[in-house]
Amino acid sequence: MQIIVVGTVAFDSIETPFGAVDKILGGSAVYITLSARFFCENVGLVAVVGGDFPDENVSLLSDRGIDVDGLQVVPDGETFFWAGKYHYDLNDRETLATHLNVLSDFDPVVPEKYVDGSIVCLGNLEPGIQRNVLSQTRAPRIAIMDTMNFWIDQTPESLVETLALVDCLIINDSEARQLADEPNLVKAAARIRNMGPKSLVIKKGEHGALLFSDQGIFSAPAYPLEDIHDPTGAGDSFMGGFVGYLAARGDASVDSFKSAVVYGSAVASFCVEKFGPQRLLEITSADIERRVDDFRALAHIPAPASAF
Repeated sequence: MQIIVVGTVAFDSIETPFGAVDKILGGSAVYITLSARFFCENVGLVAVVGGDFPDENVSLLSDRGIDVDGLQVVPDGETFFWAGKYHYDLNDRETLATHLNVLSDFDPVVPEKYVDGSIVCLGNLEPGIQRNVLSQTRAPRIAIMDTMNFWIDQTPESLVETLALVDCLIINDSEARQLADEPNLVKAAARIRNMGPKSLVIKKGEHGALLFSDQGIFSAPAYPLEDIHDPTGAGDSFMGGFVGYLAARGDASVDSFKSAVVYGSAVASFCVEKFGPQRLLEITSADIERRVDDFRALAHIPAPASAF
């Protein structure tokens, strides 16, 4: 199956209690594609960068099998830039700067060879842009999207319009509560699924992830890590592993979605071990499989002897 990924390609400056980096490669589309390519050899990128984006970064992606024909370059523009600071509670992130630059006028063009993509992966972007990409594709088998609190707050009607067009939404727990205007996650999930997506994944950071579907609720644990350097891109890496697994399996059954949650969690657990996407450039498919085995051990519940 082919995967089409639309999202941001960016420069990130990141500070955590464990160090700092300046203007490294980042963006949702980078993390998603670098994660999905472990499972699928046909991953196409749709994004925009400025003339300041180094050729070696484009080569970094293409050398790993990612099709970059959908990457637009605006020669006289500047690439999207984000700067953020994390505190010892790594769920607590402070945005220091956001410069949309070329992203502010992004009009995505899906190359003809992508339009029959089996899986369309809509990274975190303005909902209208996400619909624009969907409108250029022909009956994708699965359409999966991400969003964030900014779009929930600033473009709620546009977001709801996009939600009605997709099969699955992946968001974190605070975003789910905000979108549904409901503090209870189970009730929030029901409201969100009524907006359109049949499947909903709610990421809970160090507390794992939940999948809501017609067959009920599935819970996957988080991987316990000793060294966490940078959580930037973890959610996008989850999404890349998730869609990559679905592409490898070639079906959209609930059981495949459950396994996709585990594989997405495994890939995301690697991402946080170093700054930026560096760890995703070092690991192999075998590393991911070993960590998935660890997840199975973590979640195993032995059949108990009767207590009565």
